Amino acid sequence: MCGLIAALLAKPRLTEERVSKALETIKHRGPDNTAYWFSSDRRAALGHVRLSIIGLMNGDQPIVNAAGDVRCVVNGEFYGYKAIRAQLASEGVRLSTDTDSEIALHLYEKHGAEFVHHLRGEFAVVIIDERSGRMIAARDRFGIKPLFYAVVGGDVLLASEAKALLALGVPAQWDVRGFLENCYAVRTERTIFAGIRAVPPGCLLFAQDGLVDVRRYWDTEYPTREALAADKRSDAQVIEEFRAVLDEAVSERLVADVEVASYLSGGIDSCAVLGLAQRRLSRPIRAFTISFGEELYNEERLAREAAAFVGANFIPIPVSQQQIADSFADALWHSECPMINGNGTAKFLLSKAVRDAGIKVVFTGEGSDEILAGYPSSRRDLVLFNSDELDPAETERLLRELEANNIVSRGLLMPQGEAATASDTLRSRLGFIPSWLHSISAIAQRLPALLRAPIAEMALRANPYADFLDSVDVTGRLSGRDPVNQSLYLWNKTLLVNVILTYLGDRMEMAHSVEGRVPFLDHHVAEYVAGLPIRHKIRGMREKWVLREAVRDVVTPEVYQRQKHPFFAPPARGENDALFDFCQDVLRSSALKDQPFFEPDRVKDLLDHVTGMDAGERSAFSGGLLNIVSTCILQQRFGLSAD
Repeated sequence: MCGLIAALLAKPRLTEERVSKALETIKHRGPDNTAYWFSSDRRAALGHVRLSIIGLMNGDQPIVNAAGDVRCVVNGEFYGYKAIRAQLASEGVRLSTDTDSEIALHLYEKHGAEFVHHLRGEFAVVIIDERSGRMIAARDRFGIKPLFYAVVGGDVLLASEAKALLALGVPAQWDVRGFLENCYAVRTERTIFAGIRAVPPGCLLFAQDGLVDVRRYWDTEYPTREALAADKRSDAQVIEEFRAVLDEAVSERLVADVEVASYLSGGIDSCAVLGLAQRRLSRPIRAFTISFGEELYNEERLAREAAAFVGANFIPIPVSQQQIADSFADALWHSECPMINGNGTAKFLLSKAVRDAGIKVVFTGEGSDEILAGYPSSRRDLVLFNSDELDPAETERLLRELEANNIVSRGLLMPQGEAATASDTLRSRLGFIPSWLHSISAIAQRLPALLRAPIAEMALRANPYADFLDSVDVTGRLSGRDPVNQSLYLWNKTLLVNVILTYLGDRMEMAHSVEGRVPFLDHHVAEYVAGLPIRHKIRGMREKWVLREAVRDVVTPEVYQRQKHPFFAPPARGENDALFDFCQDVLRSSALKDQPFFEPDRVKDLLDHVTGMDAGERSAFSGGLLNIVSTCILQQRFGLSAD
């Protein structure tokens, strides 16, 4: 994993000093080498910071073809690259490095823009083709690796993180609409920075003569309900097939010229990945686990037992509320977006401990819930919208049971309160309100009361759900599909890429130069699972059924039986809580007055009421509180203007 910048300029106005400054802002992504290139007319540039994982001695970038007229920079990993290198070599291609990254360059020479279909893994790639005068960029199918762009005065700029674009000269301003979309959890390619957009997952970007064209090359394809109903595969067949495709994805991600370790929780996702990986190694894998002081959030015991079960070396990393408070601002600078829980900062601290232990590469379990309907909101969707045979009494019983078993998720993933009026858009266009969007809309409808008057008026006029659905091919991708799959599709367009893979994934890992590998989001695995009937994802009220059965031999009986508990850190509470004290310090300082969105007096009123709430209410309100704190800190750290 690495970091990159790229530019295609209207005039040769980019200096080496500015490029060096931009690369310095993302040095954490690649501390092992820094390099850049300018075209002879100074109207094109590429820059790269390298974290050396494969081809340690000769993998510096940019990489150039034999003719010297096509260059590329890569952030990420390509799996199955050895076979591709061998095929290219047999065709007479001269390979100048031992890396996986180089295949992107030569596949582009061979296939043009279709090269992306030959890539498997987590990646962002930028190619400058001096023969045609264009720049081509590609982002992996789920957005595991970040890639941002801006068009300023005819210049097209790209970078792995927004801060590098700011260093390249993009004005540091808030995007008010992007900020509000983030609050409503339906932000797609907009960011909180004006003029800076994300290249969407599964997309190519073409740039030439100051113009940008973004095209989709891949998307999740769920079969219709009728097609799934006709699927007659046996349970045994599905279990065997899923085990094979997941095991192969894990095996591919063991390929590295450095040690591969693992993040581990008490959940079946990371335990399954660890168990499958450990079976293929003769050495014990080092498994690192966050340990919280509050029992409701602490999974140390389960993780310790899981590591012992497969023969891995267990390493707990204690994380206190004080540590989260002390590191929250630094984690936020890396995330580049508001955070609503301390879980992102906990991952920031975990990654630091892992790098301090000499580790560069870790397995992670992210993505399993997104493809296998693991969150409690998916089970609620199943009960309410996918189950035609349930009578009202049974429906009510199952919902009460689901809520009782998911205290931590209440108010965040499990709805509390009525959905916002604007969510009528969801009901009219989808036929139902996905449970996770019901939760978000119930929280977000409190937002205007906390905003300054002009922003509140904008929020009240806006219909972010309509804008969100306008960005989605509802007819082509959602119509006729199971509601559970529709809900997963929408989640993956927003919260997966902007939360799970950002401040619970890449940003917190790469903040300390650690590469996360995500087997569940291998597109071979995801495509297989997308084609499964819902009964193989949720059986009764047991989520991720096929995963449980497929990995039963490599996880403990308790992990096999245990239902999903989303990864949250303890919320900011009012009693002797360092994180809440940190919130108080920020929100009772001049930082609250300096930010452009929230009305200070109303925020202080909210602060005074948090301590009297129950656990579920505090979790939901704690998220709102940290959102406001994040806004204040982002304002300070990035010096953003409101213009």
